[in-house]
Amino acid sequence: MPDAPLFEINGLHVSTADGEVKILRGVDLVVEAGETHALMGPNGSGKSTLAAALLGSPEFEVTEGSIRFKGDDVTDWPPEVRGKAGMFLAFQYPQEIPGVSVRNFLTQALQERKGTDVSSIETYMTMVEWMEKLSIDSALMERHLNEKFSGGEKKRNEILQMAVLEPDMAILDETDTGLDIDALRIVAGGLQAVRAERPALGVLAITHFQRILTSGLEPDRVHVLLDGRIIDSGGPELADRLEREGYERYEGIQS
Repeated sequence: MPDAPLFEINGLHVSTADGEVKILRGVDLVVEAGETHALMGPNGSGKSTLAAALLGSPEFEVTEGSIRFKGDDVTDWPPEVRGKAGMFLAFQYPQEIPGVSVRNFLTQALQERKGTDVSSIETYMTMVEWMEKLSIDSALMERHLNEKFSGGEKKRNEILQMAVLEPDMAILDETDTGLDIDALRIVAGGLQAVRAERPALGVLAITHFQRILTSGLEPDRVHVLLDGRIIDSGGPELADRLEREGYERYEGIQS
């Protein structure tokens, strides 16, 4: 399907794995190659559920609709297969993995992503280059993944992973959560650097606030998620309006 969008969500309905709670109620979204989309919404609107469902989390079940990536229906693909294919999720709360260094984790992850033997020296040099760009102390690569990392270190490490693994589609789940303004600028600058080297990268930035969007990650489109569905879309000016007015203007809209 040469004319297929890079990433497409069609009528997506998602419930908890036990089926007891419906969270997403028909989400439609298309991200073309090279586009950055921002998905905004208040707490409890379904933003993080959408991020988890897009990467195949077993905590949620897609009950209706589909997720397509580069023309392929990936709705039923396991998370690791989606990752190998070129989808990437930057977590809101990255998990600690004691005993596994950042360097070893990224080397193995890149081998899985590329599907071939990857030079550990080449991976090391790539990591050093990106760590400098992201203002990360190179000593971090020998530390255990996210163990005793500060909030800023965890988020910068997520961007480091995105840079090294070279995905085609990146989903950022509230990457700005818990960051002070200086750390936020570094993370946003890192995202800009990755985009500069990979201009065809598609990005879906899920956020509660406008801060990351005004720190350098300017979106092509902004969407409002409320009560499990997208109820408004527009250009970057929509994010400015949400910052000024909040979500009160959408009160009373029913699913």
